[in-house]
Amino acid sequence: MRDTEIPALLAAQILQDAFAGRAPEELIQPLITAGWDSDAAVGAVEQLVRTRLEQHARENALPLPKRVPGPAGLNATSLIEAGDRRVQVIANLLYPRVILFGGLLSEAECQALILAATPRLKRSTVVHSVTGADQTHDARTSEGASFTRGETPLCRTLDARISALLDWPIEFGEGLQVLRYAVGAEYKPHYDYFDPADAGNTAQLARGGQRVATLVMYLNTPESGGATTFPDARFEAGAIQGNAVFFSYDRPHPMTGTLHGGAPVHAGEKWIATKWLRESEHH
Repeated sequence: MRDTEIPALLAAQILQDAFAGRAPEELIQPLITAGWDSDAAVGAVEQLVRTRLEQHARENALPLPKRVPGPAGLNATSLIEAGDRRVQVIANLLYPRVILFGGLLSEAECQALILAATPRLKRSTVVHSVTGADQTHDARTSEGASFTRGETPLCRTLDARISALLDWPIEFGEGLQVLRYAVGAEYKPHYDYFDPADAGNTAQLARGGQRVATLVMYLNTPESGGATTFPDARFEAGAIQGNAVFFSYDRPHPMTGTLHGGAPVHAGEKWIATKWLRESEHH
């Protein structure tokens, strides 16, 4: 079918389903049933949702990110020069936008981060949607330690390497967060962007704008379990020391398909370092 305009009643239903968090394949199914080509259906739905989000942003003075990191195109390269280190592109997924990197960190760097974080570990928290306060939650059962941007020589080295790898300013990145997952610990599927509708995110959004991408770096290889999962894509990244998984989200909405989680560790433990990227300078 060549038409690219979705009938009004059907468009209203698709928008309702999209904002309710329905999976992307469910959103395009009515168009497929009506005879649309799959690629045309995906493009039309993405444009429909983007237009509605932009309208929402204008009405509520909530600007959407103008640009997101784009470190590698499809079939473009297998190696990226990331400043002081060459990093492999192992897997590259267009939707959701996920890239699996190999060899981002050396074994010595991984061990050094673990040693630096160990004395600071405390139960990981999430942001309360109403108050904005940090709170523990059953969905996140790891321990964590935070470092300010550039706090140590190793932090400065990694900040510069990540900036070169992802083509994103150092100042737009949050400080590193190192996490330890013991046996049974997990982070249930969630989104990393700040929902503008939640009052508790107002302070976070004022400190650098919206999050637009995440980089999860694996500091060790668990004996069993601990993968980073992407339920919408039915994809998972195995936790292998030195490797990292990157994903970006161009709008604060489930339509990005970036629902993800840290699967439970079955044996041993899992250590990761996370870097979140903002749309503007983070302070």
